[in-house]
Amino acid sequence: MRVLGIDPGLRNLGWGVIDVDGSRLRHVANGVCTSAGPALAPRLLSLHHQLTEILRTYAPQVAAVEQTFVNKDAVATLKLGQARAIALLVPAQFGLEVGEYAPNKVKKTVVGVGHADKGQVLHMVQMQLKGALINGPDAADALAIAICHAHHARVPALREMRA
Repeated sequence: MRVLGIDPGLRNLGWGVIDVDGSRLRHVANGVCTSAGPALAPRLLSLHHQLTEILRTYAPQVAAVEQTFVNKDAVATLKLGQARAIALLVPAQFGLEVGEYAPNKVKKTVVGVGHADKGQVLHMVQMQLKGALINGPDAADALAIAICHAHHARVPALREMRA
């Protein structure tokens, strides 16, 4: 199964692709889609185009996106929500099932601690995806989301096999 993980962000949208074969994980690619400028609509369109190209290039079978948390700045939360909508929309346009995971669940799955910092997440992603060159913390977070989905998507399949 090929999994695309997406860490939504309006300025930096992290993405990571892994292949899952049973309990084995293999790094395929990772990176960051960036957008800049004062106008929101062109920034969202840019993220849409970049993410569309990633799906065309790597042909994932499923996607996973981190859920947004609400912070004190309502305007920033709304903008993040709009970037997250792009992260959900593009895989849906390709007919993919999209899993959604809370940040604490991703960290608990990958690091073992729900309140791990970005450095711990990066370290554990590098440990699980040996030899992967990771394009910064946003890409590491996206790979962690893909790893989380790989682990949690397998659990229902294992239950069905035992039944």
